[in-house]
Amino acid sequence: MQHKKKIIGICGSASRNSGNLSILKYIAESEKSELDFEIIENLTEFPHFRTELTDKNVPKKIVEFRNKVSNADGIIICTPEYVFSIPSGLKNILEWCVSTTVFSDKPIGIITASASGEKGHEELKLIMETIQTDFTEDTTLLIKGTKSKVSQEGKITDEKTEFELRKLIKSFKELTKKPAGNTV
Repeated sequence: MQHKKKIIGICGSASRNSGNLSILKYIAESEKSELDFEIIENLTEFPHFRTELTDKNVPKKIVEFRNKVSNADGIIICTPEYVFSIPSGLKNILEWCVSTTVFSDKPIGIITASASGEKGHEELKLIMETIQTDFTEDTTLLIKGTKSKVSQEGKITDEKTEFELRKLIKSFKELTKKPAGNTV
């Protein structure tokens, strides 16, 4: 029996039942035979980042998050763009990890699903590069006009978007099979 890869999906949206959460649920459901997929969706539960606590007295919730990231075979982030940037909750949990190596060489899938999303997508790619994650252009996807491509019931309604997601998932799974530190 093949070992299932442990994947953490991080939903950057602050909205309940967002298109971003639906996309992560789609990935989790469609890949359940190969991926052990856990979604972290309520980023408001995490304490605000404080530099004086990055090494000592780190809040328990942050220690647990760092451990999940460290122990995962890969991470997929799916987020909207807010005011030409990434949402504050997503930035907050990433800031808690900057002083660590939990993301170093970690295979990452980056999905920005928003009305436009270009600036937020570029910003997230820059942050992920800065904290030394492992991703390729094939493991990143910008989905513009999400509301017309994901129904309120959480279904992917656009064939091109579904095709692009399948392509990203395939590339991401290949990335998780490589030894750490070997980028394409």
